[in-house]
Amino acid sequence: MLKRRVVVTGIGLVSPLGTGKEKSWNNLINGNSGVGPITRFDASEMRSQIAAEVTDFEPLDHFDKKSAKHLDLFVQYGIVAARFAVEDSGLSVTDQNRERVGVITGCGMGGLPTIEKNHSVFLGRGSKRISPFFIPMAIPNMASGHISMQIGAKGPNLALSTACAAGTHAVGDAMRSIAFGYSDVVITGGTESVICPLGVGGFASMKALSTRNDDPAKASRPFDKDRDGFIIAEGAGMLVLEELEHALARGADIYAEVIGSGASSDAHHIAAPPEDGNGAVRCMQAALEDAGIKPDEIDYINAHGTSTPLNDRCETAAIKTVFGEHAKKLAISSTKSMTGHALGAAGGLEAAFLAMTIKEQIAPPTINLETPSVECDLDYIPHVARKMKINHAISSSFGFGGTNGVVVLKRFDS
Repeated sequence: MLKRRVVVTGIGLVSPLGTGKEKSWNNLINGNSGVGPITRFDASEMRSQIAAEVTDFEPLDHFDKKSAKHLDLFVQYGIVAARFAVEDSGLSVTDQNRERVGVITGCGMGGLPTIEKNHSVFLGRGSKRISPFFIPMAIPNMASGHISMQIGAKGPNLALSTACAAGTHAVGDAMRSIAFGYSDVVITGGTESVICPLGVGGFASMKALSTRNDDPAKASRPFDKDRDGFIIAEGAGMLVLEELEHALARGADIYAEVIGSGASSDAHHIAAPPEDGNGAVRCMQAALEDAGIKPDEIDYINAHGTSTPLNDRCETAAIKTVFGEHAKKLAISSTKSMTGHALGAAGGLEAAFLAMTIKEQIAPPTINLETPSVECDLDYIPHVARKMKINHAISSSFGFGGTNGVVVLKRFDS
């Protein structure tokens, strides 16, 4: 089957750098950190007491009081980011096209705060006091379900739960749905909100989180020798992907073209990548093959770059394997240095950032990279954003369970 061309025509962001595309992007390019002390609960007894919260999101600005009460925050973030993306695209969903408009989202953990709250109710007051909205608030596909209902999209409605690769896998599957003719438009990306005692406590018990509690803004430091773990984050990044002719016919503005995606498994460990980054290697190679381009055509990488000792070392090794000598010419950055790690939402946020990076021809920085690790010796765009020519770029996501996802975007030309 002939593949159709797929383009990005809308972007919606709810992130620790701000609610809305412009605010998030401006803070990203200016190297501002979204990390601070946890305010959602008393974290004073936690090993890690810092997070990248969305601090300017007021539910009642976007929902009536009843709806806000019955929607977990990860669903609210996803809906609002999707609304922003559709508005940004100028897309009208009508009776004539709604069956060709799909929704494919990623989410790692669903409504964990809702589970936590209702479990407490169950223990204290019994099963009859559990909210009838508990299950519809908690299950991971409720973001895609509510987006579909609110927009009136009757095409494929899917939710992927592949840990920290979920958002990237969603974008890749959305591209394929359009490329192979199942949809003309797909609203896609990732959403997550698990900054709660169970979420933070669980990751802290794995010793996955940074404990630089006295200096939150400098705690996320990908590729730096003093990195000590990731910063748990939240938010949503949504994109409108559209078949090229469909987009051109309605005069849509185009951010970038989505030309390939890859997926692989490490088949190695529940949480740790192999030292040689073999799963990431095969995933990047699969994405490049799908895109029909050579490694030396890539100009920029939005890295997974979690700020954990193991990921950053293994990801760097994987990049060197895939790109060979060209690795030294690549510009690479980790936007997680500013946003923290939003888990299942990360790939959606970073795909949106990548599309804007290509459109604006400016690569975000990696902040807090003061002394690079000996094994992390590539060009990670330290401290300051870089104006540069970017024709082809990739975004990488690697998740627990050894699941990997990569998408390839290019500068649009007719």
